Amino acid sequence: MTPDPGAVDYGQITERQQATWATGDFNELARQLIPVSEDLCRAVDPPAGARVLDVACGSGDAALAAARRYCRVSGIDYVPALIERAGIRAAAEGTSVDFRVADAQALPFEDASFDAVMSVFGVMFAPDQEKAARELLRVCRPGGRIGLASWTPDDFGGDFFRAHARHVAPPAGLKPAVRWGTEAGLAELLGPGARSITTERRTVFQYYHSMEHVVTVFRTYFGPTSRAFQLVDGAGQEGLRRDVEEVFRRYNRAPDGTIAIESRYLQAIAIRA
Repeated sequence: MTPDPGAVDYGQITERQQATWATGDFNELARQLIPVSEDLCRAVDPPAGARVLDVACGSGDAALAAARRYCRVSGIDYVPALIERAGIRAAAEGTSVDFRVADAQALPFEDASFDAVMSVFGVMFAPDQEKAARELLRVCRPGGRIGLASWTPDDFGGDFFRAHARHVAPPAGLKPAVRWGTEAGLAELLGPGARSITTERRTVFQYYHSMEHVVTVFRTYFGPTSRAFQLVDGAGQEGLRRDVEEVFRRYNRAPDGTIAIESRYLQAIAIRA
């Protein structure tokens, strides 16, 4: 059979994406987002002893939030350095978490292994969204909860990634990651396997010293931004910086010359059918 020339090569895209997210150190940004994981864990509300999985866990914010409740926690991410950092953080807190290098599109767990599955700005970036959604549902037991925090398309997250896409085009055929940040997208992705899906729009703030500081932090530590600057030439870098600064400026709520980025996201809780 002749391969479909229009088919999306998810494997190749995943490899490139993994290299992008391994650039820099996402933990530098994740520290600003700890309240999102704490709030999501409270909403999912796993009791002590519950089996909990943090998908695309990064440096482990949501996993650690669950571990503090004495849950039995696992966390996966496809960036080895972030899994190593997550393990260091867990050890520093005196908690035990099963952190593994793995792909959200192929979770290394049996069906119905977990009472709760969470992902904070993580699984939304999986290239094959339908496959990733099926994996979330597969490893969650019937009646268990899937808790997600995803950037919405019409606020900071959507605008920030669109600023990048104007300079470095995303792979052809991919659906936008912010689809996970819409009720319609969640219904398409999780609806077939969920008894119910409830959503709430929430806000987290990110704080920086100045415009120069926030641009430097993202350019140095945030994989997609760092990689985008590497892929464009000098003039392109100036344009990318200008567009990124414009997004930061638009969502800055600090009146004193510092930066306080108002970042809205969608918190979703799905009950596994």
